Amino acid sequence: MSDSRQQNDPVRVLLLEDSRQDYELIIAHLRRGGGVYEVTHTAGREEFERALDDGSFDLVLADYSLPSFDGRTALRLTRERRPDLPFILVSGVLGEEVAIDSINEGATDYVLKQRMDRLPSAVSRALAEANERKERRRAEEHLKLLVGELSHRVKNTLATVSSIAHQTLSRSATLEEFQEAFLGRLQVLSDAHDLLFQANWGRTDLRKVLERTLQPFEARPGIGLRLEGPSIMIPPRSAVTISLVLHELATNAAKYGALSSEGGYVHLGWDVTQQEDGSNLVSLKWRERDGPTVAPPTRRGFGRTLIERGAAYELDGTSRLSYHADGVACDISFPLR
Repeated sequence: MSDSRQQNDPVRVLLLEDSRQDYELIIAHLRRGGGVYEVTHTAGREEFERALDDGSFDLVLADYSLPSFDGRTALRLTRERRPDLPFILVSGVLGEEVAIDSINEGATDYVLKQRMDRLPSAVSRALAEANERKERRRAEEHLKLLVGELSHRVKNTLATVSSIAHQTLSRSATLEEFQEAFLGRLQVLSDAHDLLFQANWGRTDLRKVLERTLQPFEARPGIGLRLEGPSIMIPPRSAVTISLVLHELATNAAKYGALSSEGGYVHLGWDVTQQEDGSNLVSLKWRERDGPTVAPPTRRGFGRTLIERGAAYELDGTSRLSYHADGVACDISFPLR
């Protein structure tokens, strides 16, 4: 069955038959079996080839013996040009040996004109088998696409892990410092992938990404995380990057900022605005309050690099990190592709 045919559309039949009487007999038996058929009638090679090349058909019915043409040649032409098109020989002179040879050469079925009552069931079976083959190919193509996408994602993930490991190691003073930082970042990456897996690697809600990333920091007594913003669906790449950036902000806040002392809290707000070109821009604002006085770090660690450059490189956006007497502030914006 052709890809463009819908379930309730007529079955488009290319019929090769030189006898008007047999043509009418075939049409009568098709209608007797139910269904709606749109039949293109040909009686010779030239018009058969022209119809085969120009038309879109679901089935070929062909007489075996014609004055200047024969069904096996028609079968060969059909297999060369439309290899998936069901082909049924309808003949009054088809012997068993010829019938078997025709099946081996690609015919779907054969019906003797003396047993024309078999035609409707043969047609139904041929169409069903063709549809099954089409669905099987579609499933195979979909599986191939999924495997390719999975391979691509695995490579990207491994590249991310490798980069995190290398950068964390180069910025760590001790093995213990490396272990703590690397395992924390690896866990964030794992959590982000779990969330994306639940969303079937489609868009996921920004709030869920933020809640999942910040969950380990909410268990600390006397510490507050206040999240406020609308539901925004973001793509997988953005979700992973936001998770890593927010993890670094929360880790720094837990060590040195508002999440390190009782009474301190972080307000994280976000919104989306439409730009002049019609695109949407997501803005996140991280604000630390009532924590210890903070000052810019004396050395640039990987965490700060990830916060400041992650949005630019991975999100095609911007990230601005600032240090105020009352706490760290970070403004992140990126286009919603």
